[in-house]
Amino acid sequence: MPNTQMEQLKKKRRLMKKIQIEIWSDVVCPFCYIGKRNFESALHKFGSSEDVEVIWKSFQLDPDMISKPDQSAYEYLAERYGRSIEWAQQAHERVIEMAKSVGLDFRFDRAKIANTFDAHRLIQLAKKHDRANQMEEVLFQSYFTDGKDISDISELVSLSKMVGLKSEDAEKVLQGSDFGNAVRQDIIEAQQLGVKGVPFFVFNRKYAVSGAQPAEEFLMILEKIDSEMQPA
Repeated sequence: MPNTQMEQLKKKRRLMKKIQIEIWSDVVCPFCYIGKRNFESALHKFGSSEDVEVIWKSFQLDPDMISKPDQSAYEYLAERYGRSIEWAQQAHERVIEMAKSVGLDFRFDRAKIANTFDAHRLIQLAKKHDRANQMEEVLFQSYFTDGKDISDISELVSLSKMVGLKSEDAEKVLQGSDFGNAVRQDIIEAQQLGVKGVPFFVFNRKYAVSGAQPAEEFLMILEKIDSEMQPA
């Protein structure tokens, strides 16, 4: 597209409301991390990410999970489904290959089994300071690549500093019960929308995408909404 046309398009977009995208996600969900990368790739191709408002929503795949930092992801999966460790390793290998295709390095041999409720409360704090996307990224990498215990409060406080949050603010939240209701409300809202699994993307409360879809799928919806929002 010629530069003059591109500039005109950008001017028109600035006059419109932003495209709002709500993303229900859990930071121990491998497909949520892969879906995040695919979505980011679509945003890059869309070329007007400043016209998109992303709202991260909390979701827990297993709210009753007991944190077991000494248990491997392979042991957890084998135990949960009554299968062998070898079966669990093979199941994870397929996900590792999917992650590699979008530039992610999944190290399930390092992953520590963790309940994510406190991690989601930290994301809610980050959201208040416009740092939710950065906090999601740090938590994903910490769990899937770095092998950190994202249920440990001292670890979460340390991670909060990586996105510019004050450690004293993070510690105050995590030592108390702040943002717990916000996490639960997001989960209730997901149930009301009929969300069965994550990642789950809702565009302008009009279109929905479930799962780690290819970037092209996200781009198609972004362009469709953009076209619908264009002034006559």
